Amino acid sequence: MISERFKGQVAVISGGGEGLGKAIAQRLAAEGARLAIVDVNREKLAEAVETLAMEGHEVVGEAVDVSNEEAVKGCFERIMERFGRVDVMVNSAGIVGPTRTSILDYSVADFDRIYAVNLRGAFLMAKCALKPMAEKGYGRIVLIASIAGKEGNPFMSGYSATKAGVIGLVKGLGKEFATTGITVNGLAPAVIRTAMNADTHPEQLAYMTSKIPMGRLGTVEEVAAATSFIASPENSFSTGFIYDISGGRATY
Repeated sequence: MISERFKGQVAVISGGGEGLGKAIAQRLAAEGARLAIVDVNREKLAEAVETLAMEGHEVVGEAVDVSNEEAVKGCFERIMERFGRVDVMVNSAGIVGPTRTSILDYSVADFDRIYAVNLRGAFLMAKCALKPMAEKGYGRIVLIASIAGKEGNPFMSGYSATKAGVIGLVKGLGKEFATTGITVNGLAPAVIRTAMNADTHPEQLAYMTSKIPMGRLGTVEEVAAATSFIASPENSFSTGFIYDISGGRATY
């Protein structure tokens, strides 16, 4: 049953134009949140904002590259001008990068690009969200990591490494802000059925799916439901933790 646990709160969702981010935005809005959706894809962003607005939700869109420090800072300044607060920040922006590619053939340019979005972007989004949260003494940050960051996926060195970095960021920030009323947690999905899978080599996708004991892909709705709890006020004694949503694949 959908609750109103985010009523009166403002949630910032990166990567909210499609996939996991869009589903999370829809779930939080359905539970009462006012939204700021951040995405680099202007077309997908506009579609998501229009859909949510037509459903009666208060939402603004920010066309921002999360790897750009000044762009992210400006984004949060505009959000604060509009809403006056940031209660929840979910960083879902991410890219897969090369798949089915040995590190011997993995270009430095590709690694730099995936690092910029997946890890630098998570760092910048967290940094800019934490400032208004710290001033108010309350906040919930959720960084979307991956089972690849826990266990490593062969032939996906850039993705595995940067998602492992996101996990380290969660654990460090969780401890850093543990006494402030702010929690910082992560969510590590296995393969979820999204458009992002179109960038994954079929053999790579088959390998990752074969590792899931449930024998199926996860859904964006399942990820959104888990994120909703993690980001809620009731989840008050958990921080620096990586939640599993992997169909049983996770071993720790």
